Parts: sequence; C-alpha cells; structure tokens
Amino acid sequence: MNRVSVEDEFRSFVEQPVFPCLAGKGLVRQRGYTLGAYDSLGSESATAELANDLRSFASTVRLDGQSFVAFVAVFRGRPPLSEGSFERSLWSQLQSLHDTDTETEWDATVSSNPEDSNFGFSFSGRAFFVVGLHPGSSRIARRFSRSALVFNPHAQFDRLRQEGRFDRLRSAIRERDLALQEAPNASLADFGARSEAQQYSGKAADPEWRCPFQPRRK
Repeated sequence: MNRVSVEDEFRSFVEQPVFPCLAGKGLVRQRGYTLGAYDSLGSESATAELANDLRSFASTVRLDGQSFVAFVAVFRGRPPLSEGSFERSLWSQLQSLHDTDTETEWDATVSSNPEDSNFGFSFSGRAFFVVGLHPGSSRIARRFSRSALVFNPHAQFDRLRQEGRFDRLRSAIRERDLALQEAPNASLADFGARSEAQQYSGKAADPEWRCPFQPRRK
C-alpha cells in the first residue's frame, strides 16, 4: 500500500463537499494531520509500528495553536465485513496498543474505565478521542474505503470549550451529519453524559453492549 496514494484517498474523502465534520475539513485544509499506513488492523506488526508512530506524535504535537491536529492510521488488508466485526477489531487494536504502553501513566484528565462517563483512550500519557472509519459503516460520514483510526487529542477539545467555541462547532457538525444521513446518529452523546467508548466505532450501541477494553491495574 503506497502511503502517498492512501493519503490522497483520505484527503479526497474528507474534502467531499458533503463531508459533515468541519473539524476534519480544517485538519486536512491546514495539513494538521500525520498519516501512517500499516498492516491489517489489530495485527502484531501494525501494533508495533503504530505504537512507535503514535508515541512520537504524542510527544511532539503542539496543541496550543488554533489549528486542529490528529494522527490518522490506515490499515492494509480486507476491511471487516460488518460493523460488529470492525468494532471488535478496533478494540482489539486499542487493547494491543495499551498493552505495549507500559512506560507511561494514563492521562489524568480522563478515566481509564470504559464504563465511566469521563473515559478517554490514553496512549503515551495523552488522551485521544478515536474515530473509526471503514467501508461497511452505517454512517455515511465514516464510510472510508479502508479501515482507519483517527486519534484526536482530547486537549484540543478542552481548549475549544475554554474558548467558548466547542458548542457551536459541535452543533454545526451534527446539523451537517443529519442533513447527509437523514437520520440522527444514535451513538452520539455530549462529553460527560456517557462513556465515549460507544462512539469510537460509529456503530449504534446496543443497550447491552459492554466495552471489551481492559485497562491495566496499577
């Protein structure tokens, strides 16, 4: 998989006029993202390479500017055939990343308990909101040609809240997504209302669903 061609695919996906996420559009327009291409989602080789790249991103990225930043991981191989399969693969990949992250503490601004309403995925001491993309998603906005995970630093959303810009941006994105899908996103919830773990895969959460992620005990 050629990294340049994958990056072209990702940029074309986000630059579609109907793509609803204005933050994502700003990310691509300002080239605020770092993109890596890896083996199959959840594989050992993908985990090893992604861990190194995400660790470097977490340690060097600057969050004090006005631009959005994110790390985009795109995976080779055939994408999972169903939303349920993708969700399982997503959490398998995040669990494997966590299991390699033995030298840093969980970001203290979020909880490591996936059932907690303040949960956020942490790697290398940095909290991330993870957005899963794949061709079988029921949400048009997440229907990318390959399996991908977008790691968005929590700190930039905290900055937007402090600046009083977060609610306006969130409302605009949701309105655009509703216009595109013609149906509300059942997995959406405001931060702190319930665990964001349900939102990572894009699949509408079953009331009985329990996140399979197991954080290490101190």
